[in-house]
Amino acid sequence: MTMNASGTPETENLRVGVDVGGTKIEAVLTDAAGTVLASARKAARKGGDEVVEDAVAIVRQVAGMRFDEVRSVGIGIPGLVHRDTGRVENVVNLGIENLELGGRASGMLGLPVWVDNDVNAAALGAYGTLPDRLRRGRMAFVNLGTGLAAGFVRAGLVERGDTGALGEIGHLPVDPNRMACQCGQRGCLETACSGGGLRRMWPVADPPLPDNLARADGGDGEAERVLGIALHALADVVQIVAQAADPSVIVIGGGVSRAGSPLLDALRGELCNREASSGFIAGLRLTERLRLADASIPIGALGASLIAC
Repeated sequence: MTMNASGTPETENLRVGVDVGGTKIEAVLTDAAGTVLASARKAARKGGDEVVEDAVAIVRQVAGMRFDEVRSVGIGIPGLVHRDTGRVENVVNLGIENLELGGRASGMLGLPVWVDNDVNAAALGAYGTLPDRLRRGRMAFVNLGTGLAAGFVRAGLVERGDTGALGEIGHLPVDPNRMACQCGQRGCLETACSGGGLRRMWPVADPPLPDNLARADGGDGEAERVLGIALHALADVVQIVAQAADPSVIVIGGGVSRAGSPLLDALRGELCNREASSGFIAGLRLTERLRLADASIPIGALGASLIAC
């Protein structure tokens, strides 16, 4: 057992990070140095009461016999998050309009609970996995989960807007296919390239993208059509992020990114096509900025543990 400067055992400074997604909830138990000691996963349920219950349950599950050593909990969740109060609003994919998540979870656990937007938490986790040479400027994290959003980290700090809506690019209604979105608009980017959008367009497989990529590569016309929609939207996302925030690195993460190199290669191909017809786009060097998140690390939950003070 190691000791800190005050002589307190480091094991007394354990933290739990929880990543609440549209289809699953992940959690990690970390020590004072940020080392992952244990992890857990469970299916997500819709509804405010259910999310609170599931978050509290997975904290206790991942901590196990060491729950009494946990000093704080961080929760990342989609939607608009008021970090000062732990209240969340408009979590579309979980059917939540308004939820006092931080206060309710804290009361049930008897621990301080810090809440942040899930993509901000994941961005912080992804930033921590980058080699030092890639941490010199701004990093953008594009989360392709059930929904779509982006987070930004510079010098180890999450960048935030004035209202907490920075990076909510999934609900930009610019996709030309004009598919209906759960937010009430049409043509939102997440209808075309998020996990939820891909499952609606390609319901024959779950997860849809690996199967869709393989069939498109084999010449399946319908697979090529769907893949074309997804790649066009994702390339739009990369352009929007690059031209609005100009990060030195753009990390693609979330469940969809687990398709791995075939996804990255296909996206780079779409961007190369744009570069071939536009000197402006070629000058942005978008393909050189792209990276895939490390799928072996639960970066959302890891980042959530880092926001827990």
